[in-house]
Amino acid sequence: MLFIGTGILTEDFSSMPLNVAVIIASFIALAMNPKEKFLKKVEIFTKGAGHPNIMLMAVIFILAGAFSTAAKGMGAVESTVNLGLSFLPANLLMVGLFVIGCFISISMGTSMGTVVALAPIGIGIASQTDISLALAMATVIGGAMFGDNLSIISDTTIAAARTQQTQMNAKFKVNFLIVLPGAIITAILLSILTRGNVATVAGDFHYDFIKVLPYLAVLGAALFGVHVLIVLLGGTVFAGIIGMIDGSYSFVSFLQTVAEGLISMEDLAIIAILIGGMVGIIQYNGGIDFLMNFISKRIKSKKGAEFGIAGLVSAADIATANNTISILMTGPLAKQIADEYDVDRRKSASLLDLFASCWQGIVPYGGQMLAAAGLAAISPLSILPYSFYPILMGVCGIVAILIGYPKTKKSGKIALQPAALPTAEDQLTD
Repeated sequence: MLFIGTGILTEDFSSMPLNVAVIIASFIALAMNPKEKFLKKVEIFTKGAGHPNIMLMAVIFILAGAFSTAAKGMGAVESTVNLGLSFLPANLLMVGLFVIGCFISISMGTSMGTVVALAPIGIGIASQTDISLALAMATVIGGAMFGDNLSIISDTTIAAARTQQTQMNAKFKVNFLIVLPGAIITAILLSILTRGNVATVAGDFHYDFIKVLPYLAVLGAALFGVHVLIVLLGGTVFAGIIGMIDGSYSFVSFLQTVAEGLISMEDLAIIAILIGGMVGIIQYNGGIDFLMNFISKRIKSKKGAEFGIAGLVSAADIATANNTISILMTGPLAKQIADEYDVDRRKSASLLDLFASCWQGIVPYGGQMLAAAGLAAISPLSILPYSFYPILMGVCGIVAILIGYPKTKKSGKIALQPAALPTAEDQLTD
C-alpha cells in the first residue's frame, strides 16, 4: 500500500524507496499482537532475520555484486556487448538485437544493465529504418528479461532457488526449457514485423574474448553444480587476475572495486534480512497459517497450487515493481504450498522467477520500462503492445502448469518444522 499509494499520489513510483517501505511494514508487524511482550516480538523478528537461509542469501547477493562489479571494471561488460554487436545481422536487426540482449543479460545477470547498454543501439537502428522506437525498446527489454529470469548470477534466480531450497543449476534447466518456446516465437514475430528493414550499426565494436571468459566460466561452473559461493568467489578472482594481467587493475584497485561491488548489493541484502524478520513475525501471529488456509480452500490439485504460486508472485510484483523483492516476499509461502501439494521445487522456483520477471517486463512503472522509455523519450505505455517476450513468458508458464512439466522428478518433499523459511537442518541437507 505504501509503494503503490505513494506512486499514485506523486505520479512517481520511485518516490517511495523499497527499503523504507519494508522498515515501516516491519515496525507495523512488531506493533501488532499487543498481548505479546515487545521484547518477545523483537526476539522472534531477529530470529527470522538471522535465519541461516536468509544469511546465506545475503552473502550470495553481496558476492554476486562483487563479481559483477569486478567483471565490469576490467572491461567484461563492454567486450560482451561489443562481441554481440559485431555479429548483428544487417537484415535481421531486431532479431539480432533480441538475441544479443538475451546473451548479455544471461552473462551479466542484470536486466537494467542490459537495457542501459543496448537501448542506445536500438534507438540508432530505429532512426535509420522505419522500425518504431517502441518496438526497438520492447525488443531490448525482452532480451533483458530473458537473462534476468535465467542467469545464475541474477538476484531473482538466487532468491527463487534459495527460498525453494533447490539448486540453481536445476532451476535453470527447468526454467530454460519452459521459456525457450517463448524466445523462439518472439524471434519469429520480430523477423516478420521488421522484414525488409536493413541498416548497419555504426561504430568500432572492439572486444577481447578473454574478457568475456569470467561470465562463461561462472555460467559453466554453476551449470556443473559447483556451489554458488565457490562459483561467485572464483569468478571474482578470475576477473581480477585477467584485469591485473591486462593492466585494467592493480592489486589495490581490484580490492577497491570488489568493495564497491559488495556495497552495491548492501541495500538488497538488508531488505532480505528485514523481510525475513517480518515474515517471522507474520508467521508467529498466525498470518502464514491464515494465508495457507485461505489459499488451500481454493486449491484442489497440484496444478491449482502452481497457479496459486504464480498468482502470489504476480500480485507482489505488480504491487512493488521489483521482481527480486516480490520473490523474497512470497517465497516462504510458496515453499509451504509447494510442500503441501508435492510441487517439484525446481518448478516452484521457476514459477516464482518466471512470473515475477514476466510482470516486471510489462508494468509501465517498472524500472526496466522506465529506463528504456526515458532513453528513447517515449511513453512506457507505447512499448506495451510490442512486449512480446514478457507476455510469452507468462503464456509459457501457464502452458507448463497445464501440461504438468516437468514430469521426470518428484519434489523430494521433506517434513518441515512449521517455519516460514527452511530450517537449518534442511539447509545442511541441501
